[in-house]
Amino acid sequence: MAKRIRKAVIPTAGLGTRFLPVTRSVPKALLPVLQKPLIHYAIEEAAAAGIEEVIVVVNPGSESIAGYFDPQPELERMLKLRGRAAELEQQIAITKIARVHAVPQHEARGLGDAVLMAQDYVKDEAFAVLLPDDVIWAQRPAIGQLIDVWDRHGGSVVAAKEVPDEAVEKLGIIAGKLVSGPVWNVTGLVEKPKLADAPSHMAIIGRYILSPAVFDYLKEGRRGAGGEIQLTDAIASRLNIEPVHACVFEGAHVDAGTPQGMLAAAIFQARKQPGYFETARAMVEAAETGTAVRTGA
Repeated sequence: MAKRIRKAVIPTAGLGTRFLPVTRSVPKALLPVLQKPLIHYAIEEAAAAGIEEVIVVVNPGSESIAGYFDPQPELERMLKLRGRAAELEQQIAITKIARVHAVPQHEARGLGDAVLMAQDYVKDEAFAVLLPDDVIWAQRPAIGQLIDVWDRHGGSVVAAKEVPDEAVEKLGIIAGKLVSGPVWNVTGLVEKPKLADAPSHMAIIGRYILSPAVFDYLKEGRRGAGGEIQLTDAIASRLNIEPVHACVFEGAHVDAGTPQGMLAAAIFQARKQPGYFETARAMVEAAETGTAVRTGA
């Protein structure tokens, strides 16, 4: 049987300090972009690309992130009693998207350390990583586009897009050359370089297909940029040993990791749902003029 990507790791163990005070009690991954939380978008994308099992890395006490995908018997009973068949079907479908496990990260030591927490589930398989802050709307799931590249080349694959000067020092940046279409051969990876030292403006965006060999580096606990264990450094350790490629993905992307980004993601999603954006705009205008707009029961 041909190898395929069956498992994904979704790190959610950050403290969400940019969203305080709401993240005092609500994990950031459960904050909504309209009706669906960030974690739902990420796992839905993974499942659409054929991934069957998802390991969600959480802060201790934040197991509710994975619990979001558990059956809700009381809610389902109420919807059935009220004859709301379509909503009932939607809720049951959430429980069947994928097999979801919660794994704790007891100490925040960086993205690389968070991924390491999932090793017992991943074992020796190549696997996907999705960062839920990065919301991507695409005809072909972004992580599926990376899987296509991995199918051809093996090794590890990172999602990438060109970013402006002001973003370079906040992201992982690749060095390399275009192979064909959207695919780059990666010759170097630098986490959060100074603009003057950056090898390109091509940045890693939160989607990865990784060789299990990255765990060997992560287990060493080496600290990188910001004093954290960086996933970028683990991928870079595989250069010249096995292939590393970047896929310039097709699709619309919003970094929802800040309140402004979350608002932008909500606006983008609202524009995709008939009537949402127009109603919201009318409500804002009504608030400014002191009139009222009804939005339904």
